[in-house]
Amino acid sequence: MQNTDKIRRQVNCGNVVIGGGARVKIQSMCTTRTSDTRATLAQIAALKEAGCDIVRVSVLDEKDADAIGELKKGGLPVVADIHFSYKLAVRAIENGCDKVRINPGNIGGEREIAIVADCIKAHKIPVRVGANTGSIEKQFLEKYSRSKEALVESALCNASILEKHGVSDIVISVKASDAALTVGAYRLLDERCDYPLHIGVTEAGTEQMAVVKSSAALGSLLLDGIGDTLRISITGDPVREIVAAKRLLRAVGLDRNFVDVISCPTCGRTQWDVVKLAEKVSARVENVNKPLKVAVMGCVVNGPGEVRDCDIGIAGSKDYCVIFRRGEIVKKVEAADAERAFFAELEGLIDG
Repeated sequence: MQNTDKIRRQVNCGNVVIGGGARVKIQSMCTTRTSDTRATLAQIAALKEAGCDIVRVSVLDEKDADAIGELKKGGLPVVADIHFSYKLAVRAIENGCDKVRINPGNIGGEREIAIVADCIKAHKIPVRVGANTGSIEKQFLEKYSRSKEALVESALCNASILEKHGVSDIVISVKASDAALTVGAYRLLDERCDYPLHIGVTEAGTEQMAVVKSSAALGSLLLDGIGDTLRISITGDPVREIVAAKRLLRAVGLDRNFVDVISCPTCGRTQWDVVKLAEKVSARVENVNKPLKVAVMGCVVNGPGEVRDCDIGIAGSKDYCVIFRRGEIVKKVEAADAERAFFAELEGLIDG
């Protein structure tokens, strides 16, 4: 277990605070071509509606860099993702990006890095640097092979280059596609610096495996108090990344302003359609921002007693169901009328 009392540096990405004890921010990245502002703004709107705090866009050419000013109309801080061109980094910053993601090792030599650093300072924006297993510099691979030490040394080296040129508003990351390597690298990085940390598993895969892999790694880190921003990378619709990230923050106790639905896995005692009701309840409260706990249980044998801390719950049998509050039965209804009766009670609690 890491030191959860450690306070990191704080930076501002537009109007969003990162680090310094602020809540963990959720990020995603647009999959549209950045210069296609209509499509990109539509995706930013969908991400914002889902609960995204910060959005990143790729900058492949001058058209992409020039589009950033228009994209800021989407209402989220925009991070420009740059590789191999210091000129594009400067152009993106001058067009108003709220943060830039660069790798000092691939945008040129000392002169080019100094130019970018001066632009970052002039516009008073933060920068994210870091390493993933596909971009570790040769000297660190030769010294440490593909390891947590290589990732951390590479990331800190990149940060030190910017510090040398007077840039201190730095966010840092060390990502791998392997969950265990990701956790090990971030724990080591946490010990060695006080930069705000952006956490994530890179190339995590399609949705089901990406969510499992990212939850295993990022959940471990968040429970250790490590992480100031996060992205759950999913091959596909980026809105799904936001849904998964919100659920992860809820699961580790960093977001309590939601309705927590507790439901049993069912067993041979279950004689009514608890699965269907649990799914309907979960769908109804998905976007309700209120700290409530709701239980949908399969049988009346243990149901009420197992979830005494719930604000409201239901447990059933073949013929009847009971509705309870804080473990105490308040109503008994016929099984055929259970869904209607329970939703009436639930709506009253939500609106109350």
